Amino acid sequence: MLDGLLYGAGDAVIGINPASDSLPAITALLQLIDGFRQQYEVPTQSCVLTHVTNTLRAIEKGAPVDLVFQSIGGTEAVNASFGVTAAILEEAMQAARGLARGTVGDNVMYFETGQGSALSANGHHGADQQTLEARAYGLARRYQPLLVNTVVGFIGPEYLYDGKQIIRAGLEDHFCGKLLGLPMGCDICYTNHAEADQDDMDTLLTLLGVAGINFIIGVPGADDIMLNYQSTSFHDALYLRRVLNRRRAPEFEEWLERMGIADYRGELIAQTEQQPLLALAGLEDTRRG
Repeated sequence: MLDGLLYGAGDAVIGINPASDSLPAITALLQLIDGFRQQYEVPTQSCVLTHVTNTLRAIEKGAPVDLVFQSIGGTEAVNASFGVTAAILEEAMQAARGLARGTVGDNVMYFETGQGSALSANGHHGADQQTLEARAYGLARRYQPLLVNTVVGFIGPEYLYDGKQIIRAGLEDHFCGKLLGLPMGCDICYTNHAEADQDDMDTLLTLLGVAGINFIIGVPGADDIMLNYQSTSFHDALYLRRVLNRRRAPEFEEWLERMGIADYRGELIAQTEQQPLLALAGLEDTRRG
């Protein structure tokens, strides 16, 4: 989390893929992020990417939930395979709104999608995966989400064979999400089983940046050790910002400047000079080392 913030990442959400779905573990992670966020007044949202029913239980227990996460698909059958219904999503949205947390108002949902999920669940009814992906976006729109994220390459060799197909699918998803008026983002990624590499991801990253992607996912070193796939890193986002002059959310940029992480242009200050946040976190000696 600190690593990401020092690279100027995190204006959309700070999220954790939990290794356990136990309620105590989820609550502890939510409290960890929220404690950090509140202590340093970070203008962002936190999220633990667990099943929606677990998040509902956490809310009932008083956990600090900013965003409710859930994977969704484009048919009732695939959503049943995920263990969700429209009614459950509605209940979760209302519960999160009732907490009245953060800076996002009524936009408290965070959805993840991906081409091929309906085929994997045998819930496609003969329809093609892009049509069903667009239907998933229609479902997402019903709940006024803050974030909709296509994990375009995570399906890997099942339905996306190589880098060219992943690039095609990523651009398709971005286009359909934008057409439906969604805050569309992408986890630009691939599995190690696909005929793809990081050069393909750099290409898709650049193309999506030119196309006006709302957000991208960043993980340390571009390596998602929880789900075993390759994504994009915090410094990949820096490249895209510099070549395309893409700025962060204004409140987040103001916070970065106030904390001495970035200057008024949004450019990072050398990490050896990023003392305020490092000192607060008690890591200044570690960073020097």
